[in-house]
Amino acid sequence: MTTKAVIGIIGGSGVYDLPGLTQTRWVRCETPWGDPSDELFVGRLGEVELVFLPRHGRGHRVPPSEVNYRANIHALKSLGVTDVISVSAVGSLREDLPPGSFVIVDQYIDRTFARAKSFFGAGLVAHVSMAHPVCGRLGEHLARTLSGIGVPHQQGGTYLVMEGPQFSTLAESRLYRQWGCDVIGMTNMPEAKLAREAELCYASVAMVTDFDCWHPDHDSVTVAKIVEVLLSNASKAQSLVVGLSDAVASDLHGPACACRHALDHALITAPAMRDAALAAKLSVVAGRVLGG
Repeated sequence: MTTKAVIGIIGGSGVYDLPGLTQTRWVRCETPWGDPSDELFVGRLGEVELVFLPRHGRGHRVPPSEVNYRANIHALKSLGVTDVISVSAVGSLREDLPPGSFVIVDQYIDRTFARAKSFFGAGLVAHVSMAHPVCGRLGEHLARTLSGIGVPHQQGGTYLVMEGPQFSTLAESRLYRQWGCDVIGMTNMPEAKLAREAELCYASVAMVTDFDCWHPDHDSVTVAKIVEVLLSNASKAQSLVVGLSDAVASDLHGPACACRHALDHALITAPAMRDAALAAKLSVVAGRVLGG
C-alpha cells in the first residue's frame, strides 16, 4: 500500500516563496519538546503537499546551538511529513567547490557538543544506525533534479558540523581538510540524527556561499558578497523544490524506504521497564513501534 508523500523543507525564508504554491497558511505546532523555530508554512504545489520550516525562525532569530531540533522534527512529523529536505548554507573546504556550488551530502562528522541529540533517554533507550545518515533515494532525486535545472553540484560529500556560533580557526579548517571533509556548517546535526529516529527520509543540500578560512582569498570575502551568493542560491533552491516535488510525488516506492523502519530493531529497554511518560512524549515520532 502506498502512502502519500508530504515533503518537508527545512531552510531559510527565501526557499518557501514559490510561484504556484497554493492553499498556503502558517500553522503553529506545540510539541512535548518545546516550541519549534517558528510556525510552519504549509501549501500545495500541484498534487504535492509541502511543509516549510524556517530553521532559524523568520528574520534569522535563532543561532545554530539554540535551534530546538527535537521540536522541529516532531512538528514536521506531526503534520504528516514523510520526506525531509534540508537546505543550508556552508563554507567550502575544497578548491573545486567554489561559491555557488551545491553538494548533496551523504556523510557527516558531528563536532557539536551543546545540543540535545536524541528523542530517547533514561527509561526508554534506543540506538539507530547512522552508518548511512541520509536517504539514498532522496539523494538520487536531488541529483537528477539539480542536473535537470542546470545547477552545478557534487553528488556525495562529507559535511563537518561544528558547534559555532563562531567560525573555525585556521588550524581547525586545515585539520578538517586533512580529514577529507568537503563542506563545513553548523546546522545538519543533530537534525539528521533526529530525523532518523523519527523514521523520516532525510537528505541535505549544502549551498556553498564562501570558502572557509583555509583559503588564501578568504579574507577578501565580504558579508555583502556572501549575501549575494546566498540570494542566488535561494533562487536555485526554489527551482530545486519545484522539480523535487514532481519526482517524489511520482516515486511509488518511497514509503517502503528503509528509513521509515529505522526503529524496527533500535529499542533496547524491555517493554515492562519503559518509562510511560517518555513513551507518551514519543508517541508522534516513535508511535509505530511503541504502539501509540
